[in-house]
Amino acid sequence: MSTPAALWTLFATLLIGLSYFAGVTFVLGLLWRLVGYLRTPMPYPAALTPAPTTDAGAAARVAGDVLFFPSLFKADKALWAGAWVFHVALWVILIRHLRYFTYPVPGISVAMSSVALWAGYVFGVAILFLFWRRLALPRALYVSGVPDYFALALLGLIAATGILTKYWLHVNLVDVKAFTLGLLTLRPVAPPAHPLFLVHFLLVIGLMLYFPFSKLLHAGGIFFSPTRNQPFDVQKCKKR
Repeated sequence: MSTPAALWTLFATLLIGLSYFAGVTFVLGLLWRLVGYLRTPMPYPAALTPAPTTDAGAAARVAGDVLFFPSLFKADKALWAGAWVFHVALWVILIRHLRYFTYPVPGISVAMSSVALWAGYVFGVAILFLFWRRLALPRALYVSGVPDYFALALLGLIAATGILTKYWLHVNLVDVKAFTLGLLTLRPVAPPAHPLFLVHFLLVIGLMLYFPFSKLLHAGGIFFSPTRNQPFDVQKCKKR
């Protein structure tokens, strides 16, 4: 075996191992954080009023917070618009990416083909907008730290490399799907030998390792927020 071939085999093996490590870390990290949320004692009612008085109403309020960000809308409409567009574009991208991990491809992923390109660009623009706001507004700049900028930069690089590999410096999609399905079925094969795809994939691995231990976990933590998921119980408040 020639030296380039040996180095490529070594790199592919390390990348496959890193992929499994990132996947296990992502799942176990999420479980660890979510179990921590569940085990946090909450002996007193902490619903943020005005609040619904039933469990169904509290569940509906959490769903509304997840889908529409009403609190952010009241506080800062420009930031709300940027954040909402960011999250919608992200969901479109994630649903579209199902075609790389499933066979047969779900119909909803196929249906997203016509908007996938625009979602990628919109996602990138939304990241730039959120990054700009953190730098331009004194109050946002004051409360922002390295983790905030790091998360936005990481997501921006993932978006940029993804757009480039899809629409400009094309990677063979058959090879990509063979690689991803091989990982999921525990029959790994070598990744596509496309430098930009490898950068994109390594950035995604970095995001998976970072996600469970970062502020990005608000995506799951919102469901465990006692000020939002509890109904307002008048009797318990009287007992206090």
